[in-house]
Amino acid sequence: MRYSPRAYHLRRAAVILMGFLVFESALLVPLASAQHVVATVNVGTTPYGIAYDSGKGEIFVVNRDSSNVSVISDTTNQVVATIGLGIENGPEYAAYDPATNQVWVTVAGIPGVDVISDATNTVVATVKLAVGSGPNGIVYDPAKGEMFVTDFVAGAVSIISDSTDKVITRVPLLPGSGPDDAAYDSAKGEVFVADGYATNTVSVISDSTNKIVANIAVGSADSNPYGVAYDPAKGEVFVTEAVTNTTVISDSTNSVVATVVEPGSVGVGFQDAVYDSARGEIFVANSANTLSVISDSTNNVVDTVTVGNSPIGLAYDSAKGEVFSANSIDGTVSVVSDVGTSSTTTTSSTIPPTTSVTSSATQSTQVSTTPSSSSATTTTQSSSSSSSGIPEFPYQLVVVAFFTVLLAGAYLAVRLRGPSKGRALR
Repeated sequence: MRYSPRAYHLRRAAVILMGFLVFESALLVPLASAQHVVATVNVGTTPYGIAYDSGKGEIFVVNRDSSNVSVISDTTNQVVATIGLGIENGPEYAAYDPATNQVWVTVAGIPGVDVISDATNTVVATVKLAVGSGPNGIVYDPAKGEMFVTDFVAGAVSIISDSTDKVITRVPLLPGSGPDDAAYDSAKGEVFVADGYATNTVSVISDSTNKIVANIAVGSADSNPYGVAYDPAKGEVFVTEAVTNTTVISDSTNSVVATVVEPGSVGVGFQDAVYDSARGEIFVANSANTLSVISDSTNNVVDTVTVGNSPIGLAYDSAKGEVFSANSIDGTVSVVSDVGTSSTTTTSSTIPPTTSVTSSATQSTQVSTTPSSSSATTTTQSSSSSSSGIPEFPYQLVVVAFFTVLLAGAYLAVRLRGPSKGRALR
């Protein structure tokens, strides 16, 4: 078959155009994944809970087995202070109070809560709970200026005023409850509490009455709800289950509206969860040394990020667009950026002297400083997402590129046939 010069050039242009589009889609695909580990920071022994201090731009990491708190600057990703909490006190979780510029740390050995000033990095008060209590998770209610502390042993939630540092009341949960994490719902003025191992429920507490207004069944038998994260954009609460998946609860109906099935979830323990307001995503810590990234628009896992060994606590740094993951077994914190790529550099810094603090409920404080010879190493690294079978990029890009190629081919085919039909070749 012979073609006119015009038809020949059109065909050649079609081939070039399709090749360019395929090449372009190949370039776009690997760039679509946004989550990357950009630094790894060595902290204390068994880092557990973690809290973001928006006033100082710092991350407070609770080291359970070394009974201290590491303070990380989000500017340098280095430890700038280490705060001692007493020998073998067993600190667990932390919450930041922006009204008082304090970080509250639950401590099982007291039992109670240590209050740390972020201006001095010292314990300025200790709030004692009833003997035999087991303080665990903690969340701040900015509307009331109160801390809600879950009690794993008593199956209750203690409510503490941040102005008096005293317990206001204690809210009993369902019989057999062993509450873990909690999240504050700013739109409803409610606190959602994961009841833990016996009841497989989430209790909803009104901060105006300090009473339970709903008990929501989640998961299946022995699903063990653990972590809780509130999504203000969707009015939903994401609850991780220690042995299964992640449940999504609507705060308008107090009912389960979705279950996020995470690939490879069999035998994987899900821990803490945190909401990324910039991207509308939920990060979930997995005992398989990864973070699952859930889109709140589709309730599907869109990415996984490999972090340190056995991540538990998570905190989102809104100023930097980063998620900090406390990795309990290897004593590190992974810093995950939700934008851009990373380079490979390594820096180290000497851990500041440990500040040992003895504090009473009357806020009298004695401070002694002991130099530390250990060092904290911050490793900034290039990292891709885990290849665990979960896509590292949105498949929409490939679909769009594919259909663009088809449309371009169809258009050029029509152009080729139309003008040349019935035209004599020279």
